[in-house]
Amino acid sequence: MAELKKILSIDGGGIRGIIPGQILVEIEKEFGVEVAADFDLVAGTSTGGILACAFLLENPNQPHTPKFKAEEVVGLYFKKGDAIFDVPFFHKIRTAGGILDEKYPADGIEEALQEYFGDAWLKDLLKPCIVTSYDIINRKGHFFGQHKAKNDPDYNFKVKDVARATSAAPTYFECEQIMSEKGGAFTLIDGGVFVNNPALVAYAEGRNIFEIEGEEATAKDMKILSIGTGYTRKSYPYKKAKKWGMAEWVQPVIDIMMSGASEVAHYQLNKIYGTIDNPDQYLRIDGDLKTTNIDPDMDCATQENMGKLKAFGQQLFEENKERIKEWLEI
Repeated sequence: MAELKKILSIDGGGIRGIIPGQILVEIEKEFGVEVAADFDLVAGTSTGGILACAFLLENPNQPHTPKFKAEEVVGLYFKKGDAIFDVPFFHKIRTAGGILDEKYPADGIEEALQEYFGDAWLKDLLKPCIVTSYDIINRKGHFFGQHKAKNDPDYNFKVKDVARATSAAPTYFECEQIMSEKGGAFTLIDGGVFVNNPALVAYAEGRNIFEIEGEEATAKDMKILSIGTGYTRKSYPYKKAKKWGMAEWVQPVIDIMMSGASEVAHYQLNKIYGTIDNPDQYLRIDGDLKTTNIDPDMDCATQENMGKLKAFGQQLFEENKERIKEWLEI
């Protein structure tokens, strides 16, 4: 029997990307598993897309090896989080606190992505990947793929632009227009608007790119590790919601849309993998933030809150260590 193809999927969630990042740090420490070496396909949305790119970035001084260890990837948030989610005084005034324009200027995130990714190209990432974004001109999902970029300059982009596009969350950052290597222009926003949990996208892409004994791969040929960024499932009382207008509904709609998309993808994959001999080939790790004193806002990048997110990632790993071990051994 052929060895199972291993897929890693990482959700969106802003600064809460520290949670899946730290889980992968613990997996690397405990089991010696490195993303670039041990997975065949990596998928990410928004902050998960940035993580995917960072884990797969090649070290220019040591070809075929990753530039960053998992701990260094998580360090991106601690070093750059407060700069990314910083609101200069005059920007706050000009935008009326984010009502008239995006909440955060793009300078912080673009400088951070330039520092970490430089001028690397998508085609040069170490493994196939699928990073999601949404094309607001052509009104369709846009999927960045290393395996596509290797074969066609139309699909090749600077990694920093891929990371910027997948994380261009409406109301937080302005949309991004990027150019492919061949010169095609794309106007994109955060992939979380339609697929905050990219695990089902990763499954579909795996079926496209993997062949097992000359046949298209199916669920029985692949195993998926899907990692979330924590959830709250915040309630919105009827008495308040019934009086809301457009301004009041913006943030709740984003929250409901992102969590709802994640839940549906998990439900569908559970059903798909429930049809094969070993349904444990699909493993989802996520945790309820309501049971913690963590601020769940995607842009709460204080050192204190980031420390709590890191600790929660460590906690989730410990709680799921045996399940992860079993998944790795399948």
